[in-house]
Amino acid sequence: MFGHRCDGKKVKHMNIIDKAEPFFMPQRIDAVNYTTVKVPCEKLDEFIARERRNGNSYNYMHIVIATLVRVLYTKPKLNRFIMRGSIYQRNYISVSMDIKKKLEEDGEDVTLKFMFTGRESLPEVKAIVDKEIVINTQEDTVHKTTKAAGKLVKLPDFMFRWAMAFIRFLDRHGMMTKGLINASPFHTSVFLTNLKSIKIGHIYHHLYNFGTTSMFVSMGKEKMEPYVENNKEIKIGKFLNLGMSLDERIADGFYMGKCLKLCNDILANPESLLDSMPDDGTIPKKLVRRNKRKQKKLKKASEKKSKKIKPLKNKEKHDERMSKIRLRKSKEKLSLQSASPTEEIK
Repeated sequence: MFGHRCDGKKVKHMNIIDKAEPFFMPQRIDAVNYTTVKVPCEKLDEFIARERRNGNSYNYMHIVIATLVRVLYTKPKLNRFIMRGSIYQRNYISVSMDIKKKLEEDGEDVTLKFMFTGRESLPEVKAIVDKEIVINTQEDTVHKTTKAAGKLVKLPDFMFRWAMAFIRFLDRHGMMTKGLINASPFHTSVFLTNLKSIKIGHIYHHLYNFGTTSMFVSMGKEKMEPYVENNKEIKIGKFLNLGMSLDERIADGFYMGKCLKLCNDILANPESLLDSMPDDGTIPKKLVRRNKRKQKKLKKASEKKSKKIKPLKNKEKHDERMSKIRLRKSKEKLSLQSASPTEEIK
């Protein structure tokens, strides 16, 4: 209450635009932006196959969740949310996901919420995710979210509306209990839907006005797509598309662009996920080294290219060489002319 919440701390000392945006766009649906992250699958497949030979079984979902957790930890502004015009920094990192106990039309839906510190390595993320899924997909298990929703559903419709209005009031004023927030999948850092599991492509999901979710990610089934390699050849490759919905009020476009670039870099180098994150939130050394090598290669390539495209310099060399040739020929001609009269006298 009065700006204090159990799930986040109010952000202070903000610039004018960031402070004003939530009042110009009071609802998340007003401020949602959509983008697609296109991930080449070649490196992912090589990494998964190599780890499988070492006895570790990972899939795309494990890698995507670990990447999101790492980006949220490294880029903390992405883990913010808006409530009543105020911006809050979330106290935790969590990923919510809806799953089915059985892949059938009438299969029961269960919404899980995985909790992380942000420093977890890929094996640790996999252990957390797999444990929750195994426990909550058993037929006799009832998830805490399902229990809370079941109590509300039993109420008559008019009382259900009153109860939800009261819960929204508590949420807006920071009086919602910690237990209810932990049980709510809508109070999370990112909501993920794995559409690959049902063999359909990615979508752009809306953001919920209820709760505090500022980011929704849809993972579609991988597919073959054409791409241009080195701005020269058109080739066919396998790509995994992630449809992202982001609340633009939590950070500016430059910061969001850096977050998306970091997400692409990690997915292009999944080996970096095997190391735990340092406590200070810096990027793993493997990823930094990779970026430095990439920058050096690009620099060398640009230098080579720039050497080729210097017609003036090449012309000067050509003119200098031709002048030397002309000078040598003229000297030879003069030497021959000077030698001819002597031969006549003889």
